[in-house]
Amino acid sequence: MKVILLCAGYATRLYPLTKNQPKSLLPLAGGQPILEWILDCLKPISQIEEVYIVTNHRFAGNFETWKKTAKYPWPIKVVDDKTTTNENRLGAIGDLSYVLETQKIGACDLMVVAGDNLFDFDLMEFYRKGQANRPHAAIAVYDVKDKTLAKQYGLARLNDKNQVLEFLEKPENPPTTLASCGIYWLPAETRVLLDRFLAQGNNADQPGHYMKWLAQSDKLFAISLQGNWFDIGDLTSYEKAKEFSSRFRKPSMKK
Repeated sequence: MKVILLCAGYATRLYPLTKNQPKSLLPLAGGQPILEWILDCLKPISQIEEVYIVTNHRFAGNFETWKKTAKYPWPIKVVDDKTTTNENRLGAIGDLSYVLETQKIGACDLMVVAGDNLFDFDLMEFYRKGQANRPHAAIAVYDVKDKTLAKQYGLARLNDKNQVLEFLEKPENPPTTLASCGIYWLPAETRVLLDRFLAQGNNADQPGHYMKWLAQSDKLFAISLQGNWFDIGDLTSYEKAKEFSSRFRKPSMKK
C-alpha cells in the first residue's frame, strides 16, 4: 500500500502564517509540525511501502528541507505539482492523479490523507475495515454531533450497512452529522474509476466531488472513527488546534 498526503493547498485563510510556509508544516504544541503528527499516526500500519507528499511549486522547497531530518520507517518522496498560485492549483483529485501519473504508480492500494487535519484516530483500524470493503472505496467519517457545525463539512448519509447513500458538500440543512474527515481508502480496483471520473471532465478540486461520484457510480462505504478530530482551516481553528494538541494522544503513543 502507498500513502499520498495532500499538501498542495495555498491556505490563503491562514495568511500571513502561510505566505512563506505550507499549512502542513505549521507547528502544533511542542513545535511538532502538523505533518509529523499525521505521519506518526500512520506508523502502526506495517503494510505501508511508500509515502508521497504532493505539494505546489511555491512550497516544494520547504518540504524538501523538512525531509532532510525526517526519520520514518518508509521512504518519503516530495512531489511538486508545478502550480504556483491558488488560481491555477490542480485541486485535490487533480493532485492525486498527478502523483499516480508522474510517479508511474499502477493499480495499487492507496490511503489518501489531507495534510491539514489533527486527529488521534486508529488508522490501523481504518486500514483493516477498508480492506473488508474491497473492491469498493471507503472514507473516514466523524460524528460532529451538531447540525450547525455540520454545515461546514462534507457529510455522508449512510444506510444500515455503512454504505454511503448520499454525499453532501456543506449543506444548508444537514440530514446527518457524519463529517468526512479527509482520510480515504482507495483499493487497487478503484484506479480505473478515478481515470473514468477525470476522463468525464468532472470537478477535480474537492475530494467530495469524487466521493459523491463514487457513491453514485459504484459503491462507497464509510468507516466511523472514534477519538478526536480537528479541521484546521483558518487562524482561529489553528490556534484552537495548538491549544488542544497537547491533550491529544496519537495511536502510536497509546499503551
